Amino acid sequence: MLSVKFYDEVEDYLLKFVVIIATSNGKWVFCKHKERDTLEFAGGHREQNETIIDAAKRELKEETGAIEFKIQPVCVYSVTGKTRVVEEENVETFGMLYVAEIASFGTLHNEIEKVVFTDEPAIEWTYPLIQPKLMEEARKRGFVR
Repeated sequence: MLSVKFYDEVEDYLLKFVVIIATSNGKWVFCKHKERDTLEFAGGHREQNETIIDAAKRELKEETGAIEFKIQPVCVYSVTGKTRVVEEENVETFGMLYVAEIASFGTLHNEIEKVVFTDEPAIEWTYPLIQPKLMEEARKRGFVR
């Protein structure tokens, strides 16, 4: 069973991942990974010696091609249970959820096939037990519509 929880803050060293809910000109911005048929928010792992905000900016640039953007933190989230990244059932991993408004785009990282702009949030989520919960929390906190 997968569990998603939200926190206002945790110790920085616990933050391993970032997810960025992005919009541009009133549209949702989703990534389509070359190896998957589903849509996802920009995001990924924090690299060694990288601040969590720098990880978010890097992932947003790589996965959407964002050049000019405003980004802000929403909250900390955690996932407990088996995922593509964590094999153990009872391990809680932590990430930071961000929102971003993208003003201009450049090139994509080679793992991303395309960026998809939609009027409504994705239906075919890559992580259907996690991504809708992140979106709902960002809504509850007043960061997205």
